[in-house]
Amino acid sequence: MGPKTAKVYETIRARLAAGEYAPGDKLPSERALVEELGIGRTALRQVLARLVGEGALEVRDRSSYRVPGGSVSVKAPEGLEAWRIHGERSIYDNRWVKLELWDVEPPGVERFEHHVVKLHHVAITAVLDDQDRVLMMWRYRFVPDQWGWELPGGIVDDGEEASATALREVVEETGWQPKSLEHVVSYQPMVGMVDSPHEIFVGHGAEQVGSPTDLEEAGHIEWVPLADIPGLMARGELMGSGTLVALLHILASRGKPGAKAGR
Repeated sequence: MGPKTAKVYETIRARLAAGEYAPGDKLPSERALVEELGIGRTALRQVLARLVGEGALEVRDRSSYRVPGGSVSVKAPEGLEAWRIHGERSIYDNRWVKLELWDVEPPGVERFEHHVVKLHHVAITAVLDDQDRVLMMWRYRFVPDQWGWELPGGIVDDGEEASATALREVVEETGWQPKSLEHVVSYQPMVGMVDSPHEIFVGHGAEQVGSPTDLEEAGHIEWVPLADIPGLMARGELMGSGTLVALLHILASRGKPGAKAGR
């Protein structure tokens, strides 16, 4: 991919990351993009094929491209009753973790006190390069007493956007800076008892801007081939739900009809 083609790729990906095209939206026609971006049709199709392979776009009828995630057939059930929350009290509270007891009443069940753990809002990023590799760290975690591979990520500071956290943590923990970031999913890893919002991002392209500055978090840093991910998963060497969710999203996106493996 030449410099001009790469620039067009970054332009379209930046628009997708910024939400200029909503889920389900159809991209402008190839003719419109060729005229707007000043690129040949063949080169444009190379760019669009790469975005399809990365899961950022879906292709319909060979030349119609859409942003994934527009419509689903399943509808949310109606008429169900939520739990009633009568009150809550704090048991333990510090800068890292809060433990509370909530007075709750499920439908048709006697009210009781339920433990609730509150943790920080975090952002985690999978950075991909043009060789189908993902930026990862080999780290030791003392709680499970285990070594394993993780993606960079960390706590969203007060007043900070999750996307800013995602970018900052990649640079601090690895020394690499993504060229673009795309938010792919928000989720709760232990929804039954723990409140810990997770934001998952995928970055594309990166340049090395220095050495890791977060020495407590930094481990051995390596660009791991995506082809190795299923094997590492089977060996139990992928640690943390954020790492698993991000990598499974990437692998699932690349397995969609019309997507080319690895691109």
